[in-house]
Amino acid sequence: MSYKTEQEKFWAGEFGDDYIGRNKGDELLASNLNFFSKALNSASNLDSVIEFGANIGMNLKALKLLYPHQEQFGIEINEKAATELCRHLGEKNVFNSSIFDFKVEKKVSLSLIKGVLIHINPEMLPNVYEALYNASNKYILICEYYNPTPVEISYRGHAERLFKRDFCGELMETYSDLKLVDYGFAYKRDPSFPQDDITWFLLEK
Repeated sequence: MSYKTEQEKFWAGEFGDDYIGRNKGDELLASNLNFFSKALNSASNLDSVIEFGANIGMNLKALKLLYPHQEQFGIEINEKAATELCRHLGEKNVFNSSIFDFKVEKKVSLSLIKGVLIHINPEMLPNVYEALYNASNKYILICEYYNPTPVEISYRGHAERLFKRDFCGELMETYSDLKLVDYGFAYKRDPSFPQDDITWFLLEK
């Protein structure tokens, strides 16, 4: 598999393999369930979803508990994670490749990205914004680290692997038909359902 950026190689390789072990389990599932019940409270008729950077499907598993009949799809660059994701979604619903190579064939109710935009090479963000927008026929949910201006910070000792900015604002500036429905913040020190200091934005077409 060929990649356009160093960030893709990073997540497709050993670091991406190791990430799987750090991000699984019943406690994370419970936190995700709490998270999505709040973030999607203002949404309706979420009968289908695609997650960009789905890893092993912990977000999708929580959504399936909230919406048992939801049709689910996932895009995942790491082969080991995609293999496990296939066990949850079925091979036909998993795209094991880079987000940059994904082509929208079927629109869904919800385009979801959570903790992934921060790891995308900033020059390639317009490609991801376009894919998120085109895949959805109603809602887009962005859940990322927020900063009012673009900034790079060290990520587990690695440079050029984590970037914070106003992803939602950039998406709305690019696509004028999007409106902000709701937004909020999840705190890593929450005593019951911690997340990773994520700011979320629910957009509607």
